[in-house]
Amino acid sequence: MNFRRFQAKEALEINLIPLIDVLLVILIFLMITTTYSKFAELQINLPTADAQKQLERPNEINITVNVGGQYTINRRPVAFRDVNTLSDDMRRAAGELKDPVVVISADSKATHQSVINIMEAARLAGYAHISFATQTQTK
Repeated sequence: MNFRRFQAKEALEINLIPLIDVLLVILIFLMITTTYSKFAELQINLPTADAQKQLERPNEINITVNVGGQYTINRRPVAFRDVNTLSDDMRRAAGELKDPVVVISADSKATHQSVINIMEAARLAGYAHISFATQTQTK
């Protein structure tokens, strides 16, 4: 016996109230976590050094590199073949110095790779103290 034979079926509908609640929570979360600053381009202002010139210390290894990628260690030209040979030249220049400071004087137009080569050679030689020489800005 089927007593519900002539009853009209209930129309199915989506309950929108929980959906609206969830969307409001997501909207509030997005509004709180969003930053509204606009980055059009990256502008970099490099610092200038206004410090006084330090006297040469006896435990320094001065390495210079010019625009053409030519290296000198303590004012002696060195032919660059690879990082390992540059590291050996640094060890020879250090001699008996214990934990010398490597001072890198790179031309402003020198390639980034040439400076990285010096830093990698210093790491291979076991020299952890690296310093960069700067030039004071003329006014």
